[in-house]
Amino acid sequence: MNDSEIVVLAENGSYNGDRMDGHLEETHISWVLFTHDYAFKIKKPVKLSFLDFSRLGQRKKFCEKELLLNQRFSQIYLDVIPVREKDGDWKLGVGKGRVVDYAVRMKKMKSAKRMDKLLQKGNVETSHMLALARQVSSFHQKAKIVKKPFDLTEVSDTFDDLKSIHPVVLKELGMEFAEIIDLAVSFSKAFLLLHIKRFRERIRLGFQRDVHGDLHSGNVFLYREPVIFDCIEFNDRYRQIDVLNEIAFLCMDLEFYGQFSLSEIFVNQYVDLLPCFQTAGDNALFIYYKLARANVRAKVHALRVMESGEKGELEFTRKYLLLMKEYMRQIIL
Repeated sequence: MNDSEIVVLAENGSYNGDRMDGHLEETHISWVLFTHDYAFKIKKPVKLSFLDFSRLGQRKKFCEKELLLNQRFSQIYLDVIPVREKDGDWKLGVGKGRVVDYAVRMKKMKSAKRMDKLLQKGNVETSHMLALARQVSSFHQKAKIVKKPFDLTEVSDTFDDLKSIHPVVLKELGMEFAEIIDLAVSFSKAFLLLHIKRFRERIRLGFQRDVHGDLHSGNVFLYREPVIFDCIEFNDRYRQIDVLNEIAFLCMDLEFYGQFSLSEIFVNQYVDLLPCFQTAGDNALFIYYKLARANVRAKVHALRVMESGEKGELEFTRKYLLLMKEYMRQIIL
């Protein structure tokens, strides 16, 4: 499907006789549209360095993989259904017409319950963090152990890609912030070499598992029992990671919002249930993972500035770079 077709589907399409509500959300790689009871996620026909959704068969395959992976921890994922079109009439599910795409069907959640929106309003509480830590630790305990070797070059190159935003940061934020990028790249190389044995040892001990891969506040609904959704299906290496790396993303996200105490509450409860800090060096690895996650978020927002000129994204980049500077300060090489 293309941009114009998805708009028509969102405004005039239907599922089992229920009309779409006209609301459409999108990311760089997917669209989400809604009826009263359901949400439907459709993959954009894009091909990037880390994924390939360019062909219909590939999109179907990854819809099915997304369904199976997310059903490990979430009951909102229901099935994969076709998107059909006949004579300008658009339908999801059974019916007549050619199949033009596929959608993952999910139960519709209340947008106001999404954790990032609650954080912005200061409405996330200790009880939320305790419940979320229990759920994440339970999922991690059952997750498949992955013995893929630690690839120093791959990890280093991924971090070093931060250099791609150096020009826009220098131009828009100034030398002070451009120097954070230079410092972080040098810091990462030194840290990885210093701790490479421990990275490998943790894999041997079974801490690298097939988990979520994208565990941040935008992918959690905070009901009485939290609802986690939207794990990474398109690239296994982003999802098959150390559990410390997984929880570091959520903690970094909380700390970005200034919620350091909630981050600590989450970690303490998680570790009580799944002891994954075994040495002082493991704490350094945890902080490094937070640094790496802030790196990615800084880059994402800076790239939006480069691609679309959205200057409002600069404030996010600035805050993430400052958070990276703080994480580097916390680690002693």
